[in-house]
Amino acid sequence: MEEKREVFSSRWGLILAALGMAVGSGNIWRFPRVAAQNGGGAFLIPWLLFLFLWSIPLLIVEFGMGKSTRYGTVGAFGKIMGRKYSWMGAWVGFCTMAIMFYYSVVAGWCLKYFLAGIANGEVGAHSAAYWDSFTSSYQPLIFHFIAIALGSYIIYRGVVRGIEVANRFLIPSLFFLLVIGVFRSLTLPGAWEGVNFLFRPDWKLLLNYRVWLEGLSQSAWSTGAGWGLILTYAVYMKKREDIVLNSFIAGLGNNSASLIAGLAIIPVAFSFLTRGEALEAMASGNTGLAFIWLPKLFSQMPGGSLFMSFFFLALLFAALSSLISMMEMATRIFMDCGLYRHRAIVMVGSMGFLLGLPSALSLKFFNNQDWVWGLGLMISGMFFAMAAIKYGVFRFRTKLVNTEGNDLPAGRWFDYVVKYFIPLEFSVLIIWWFAQAISWNPTTWWKPFEENSVGTCLLQWGLILAMFIVFNRWIASATLKSAKKETE
Repeated sequence: MEEKREVFSSRWGLILAALGMAVGSGNIWRFPRVAAQNGGGAFLIPWLLFLFLWSIPLLIVEFGMGKSTRYGTVGAFGKIMGRKYSWMGAWVGFCTMAIMFYYSVVAGWCLKYFLAGIANGEVGAHSAAYWDSFTSSYQPLIFHFIAIALGSYIIYRGVVRGIEVANRFLIPSLFFLLVIGVFRSLTLPGAWEGVNFLFRPDWKLLLNYRVWLEGLSQSAWSTGAGWGLILTYAVYMKKREDIVLNSFIAGLGNNSASLIAGLAIIPVAFSFLTRGEALEAMASGNTGLAFIWLPKLFSQMPGGSLFMSFFFLALLFAALSSLISMMEMATRIFMDCGLYRHRAIVMVGSMGFLLGLPSALSLKFFNNQDWVWGLGLMISGMFFAMAAIKYGVFRFRTKLVNTEGNDLPAGRWFDYVVKYFIPLEFSVLIIWWFAQAISWNPTTWWKPFEENSVGTCLLQWGLILAMFIVFNRWIASATLKSAKKETE
């Protein structure tokens, strides 16, 4: 006997879950850094433009596939494109699961620093040494386990009592904490120089191709478009839910969270550092900015320990809400193979903990996986566009998107973006990131296990794709073996 399929209890339940999926650590630690490195206000223009030329169209595709098929990534690709293309859905699912394996480590870091901010006011004063000591110890294993256990418990409780209830708490709390951060940030002396930097564009920078490519990259990574996460949540949509409106709300809500995070962080750097030093801090990488520079800056302000705790609590909520969506995506795939939810999440949680151990133990391994599967998401996004193209973009829009109950229909712009712009953007992004990798490592770019190398991407991608293509028939049969659909 099959489990009764759950649905989100209301539109707000779905929207908060979608926001929880989209708003993650990338909004809080990557966006301020990349925006500052690429001219502040000038960067915002291409970043916002690509929200409509990459992210929202792919969110619409995911919503349409999930709502119409009522399957996770593997089954959805098999139903839309034909069973011989199930390997594409397997790739999307595995790519996001590979990110889940180390993303839980990040959530654990955030929990550790939140607790440290409360208990130990000296973290900021010795931030670099504290970070080195923490990451070289056994502690990341413990906090990685706690993060996986929290996510597993929420998914175990189901869609309404687990995912929906968690996001009803996490997302409003996250925005509340970020607003507190903005208020404190803007009351610091010299903070408005950072605000002007963030919102006053230097128009000449728009002639720099790098600003445009970084804007596209940030939009692609930050919104979660093409990850298979929205597709999974769409499985639990009510029949009359509006696909296009929900996609716009998720995309714009994600960008709003990024701007609020930028206002909470960039003015702090400009308040305590010179302009050059502030830009140096922003260039220190995601972990360097979040776990070394910001604690150091917080230690210099009155009440800095409390502010640091608020920051890492917000980062924890953002990481946890995204981790939940990744774990649900993996759980949904196993449920499509015939497992009950409770058994599926035990498998996902166990696998997540075990396969996350190398990233918890080694920053080098962590960075390698972040590079490989972060870029792999570009392929996932392209696969979604290919699914809509194979189905027929016009047919996809009219039959699967503009369905009964839509308040905001998709127009012909959607057809052009999915059919032409997304394949072009994908090609440019992959070529650019590989070219950068070669320039960073001119003598080792081909090596298969180096950080940020082309070789490590091609090796890991090739192995996974080859495995899924060879075993495609078995994957399709296992995923779609239950002909009887779950009742709604």
